[in-house]
Amino acid sequence: MVISVSAQFEQLRAKGQAALIPFITAGDPSLEITAKALLELDRNGADLIELGIPYSDPLADGPVIQAAATRALSQGTKLSDVIELVRTVSPQLRSPLILFTYYNPILNLGIEQFLQQIYDAGARGLVVPDLPLEESEGLLEPAARIGIEVILLVAPTSPPARLESIAKKSQGFIYLVSSVGVTGVRSQVGKNVQSMIETLRTFTDKPIGVGFGISQPEHARQVVEWNADAVIVGSAIVKRLAEDNGLNGIGELCRSLKRSMHRD
Repeated sequence: MVISVSAQFEQLRAKGQAALIPFITAGDPSLEITAKALLELDRNGADLIELGIPYSDPLADGPVIQAAATRALSQGTKLSDVIELVRTVSPQLRSPLILFTYYNPILNLGIEQFLQQIYDAGARGLVVPDLPLEESEGLLEPAARIGIEVILLVAPTSPPARLESIAKKSQGFIYLVSSVGVTGVRSQVGKNVQSMIETLRTFTDKPIGVGFGISQPEHARQVVEWNADAVIVGSAIVKRLAEDNGLNGIGELCRSLKRSMHRD
């Protein structure tokens, strides 16, 4: 049975652990490699896995993930291929799968149809970076009914009132963007992350995951010390997968990130 995003966080909290959430792009460099990469991450420390659906105009993505999406699209990767991949691989995973997609592919297929298809395939979470809070109800309501948790993003520039509104509606966990701009490997985690976590804690007891720019074990350790519930690592994993011996490389990085996150 596939566990929900919320249930996975409850289990980790009960053990005093933070979640490691690596990200990869479906179809980069091929769907076959993506399937192997999901299994590699799952057995090397991932607690949940974010799987990006390649899109031609990825506004929130930095150069590494944009290049991965371009490679995947050049291979002919379609939404239906990604859903079939999830259907094939999810029964073999202990980590719940969270799909990352822009809103257009959802609208093109139809909201209810999209949600039902990804749920039936085995996905349990959804991140839509270009979904404004003001327009989120049309996705959140059917998603909750079907069993998909829609994780909303909060930005470093969000004022407290907006943070509270997003925290109230986000399902599964709250995705805290650690820096202004697009995803990508950075040398350090944004200094305002700690204060944003503290502010969010005054509004909600939902788990908080920090992403965008986290690439090294030291970053992961810092974020956990700041009392985050999850560390999300994208570009560093995608970059490692694209290198020679990429599958072994992402397994090694995943293990080192997870080791660094153990709370004393």
